[in-house]
Amino acid sequence: MHGISNSTMSKAAGRAGRLAEAMTLVRRVLAETRQAGVAADGVRASAVASDSGNVQSLGHGSAFTTSLLGPRWQEISGGSAGIEMPDAMQGFLDQVGQLGSLPGMSGLGSSLAKAPAASLPAGARFEEYLYSNAAGTRAYKLYVPSDYNDQQSLPLVVMMHGCTQSPDDFAAGTRMNELAEEQMFLVAYPAQSQSANVSKCWNWFNASDQQRDTGEPSLIAGITRQILQDFPVDPKRVYIAGLSAGGATAAIMGSVYPDLYAAVGVHSGLACGAAVDMPSAFTAMRQGGVLRSNGPQQHGSVPRPVPTIVFHGDGDKTVHPANGEQVIAQSQGEAEFDSEISTGESAGGMAYTRTVQTDPAGQPVLEHWVLHGAGHAWSGGSSAGSYTVPRGPDASREMLRFFFDHANTAAPAFQGTPKSVSIST
Repeated sequence: MHGISNSTMSKAAGRAGRLAEAMTLVRRVLAETRQAGVAADGVRASAVASDSGNVQSLGHGSAFTTSLLGPRWQEISGGSAGIEMPDAMQGFLDQVGQLGSLPGMSGLGSSLAKAPAASLPAGARFEEYLYSNAAGTRAYKLYVPSDYNDQQSLPLVVMMHGCTQSPDDFAAGTRMNELAEEQMFLVAYPAQSQSANVSKCWNWFNASDQQRDTGEPSLIAGITRQILQDFPVDPKRVYIAGLSAGGATAAIMGSVYPDLYAAVGVHSGLACGAAVDMPSAFTAMRQGGVLRSNGPQQHGSVPRPVPTIVFHGDGDKTVHPANGEQVIAQSQGEAEFDSEISTGESAGGMAYTRTVQTDPAGQPVLEHWVLHGAGHAWSGGSSAGSYTVPRGPDASREMLRFFFDHANTAAPAFQGTPKSVSIST
């Protein structure tokens, strides 16, 4: 090691300055919240105790409370009653005085948090790669089922984890790799870096991360295209889904890359453009965002309704259920569909209401599951992963059913330059 360069010190100072600005903004938002007499649920990162399943105390969809608030919460909030700080964030602000500990100072490294390793079927692979472009570098993991051969053209499902999660954790919780073995498709899990967000939240709330070919959307699309190049994937059967911050990011990707993704799944997330900065994100999470038609940037002159399936608990205290309705409304745009509403109960005893909207040909285009009593967690998931409610309807299996009914006939042939590097041993 040869000391710290002027460039490194300048970058560190810049990050420290931006953090100070962010904290000032948090204080202002909290002051406005108290003045308006708004309930604290919008900034409290907690799960619904009545049906949290395997939800941890930290509501990981709250990208701001988890990444900006810490042990000086009482000082910041002015001691207001009812405004709580997530226990999991103790110690973050204590790191502020140590430039080496600031987000972004340590680089990507081996950033993927590991869930307990699950045994793989003989012949299956779950490998880690890196992808880089002008926006940065992200790791991702790819599951290849045991019966795969390079003569098959398989679907690809891209899975976007929530805050504090990792690809291994999200794969365990959603059981998507098990379903890939059963139904023969590839599964990709992009991983957010702590250098980009200290709580590993996808930055769905930044306007610069809601545009085509810039920021995080360019990285996720790049990962998707890289897999299309490296494996025999059917470009007409590429799908994306996510939970919470990952669900919001999946909605963004469907909005700005409708030529790449045939259908989208959003679990406990928000619509594209629901927030464009920190204050609007607090508002969107608390009560729903400002609905923008097809998001801030739809690809093509005539936006097509992107087939979308949504799951959202009506007891979600981290991301308000109104956001699920807004995801559906945004995907629908100005199109007119017939609707059919049904009710039911999962095998585990969770009641739900399911609304299916079909086009004039009778093809389902939009599907909305409201999970009664559910909090901020993946419905029907496994307790082997975080943020799951196992007794709910099987969101993973239902999303796959919906996805595989849709093919993107407008998908172009893929063209690109290899940029992913395997880092698995």
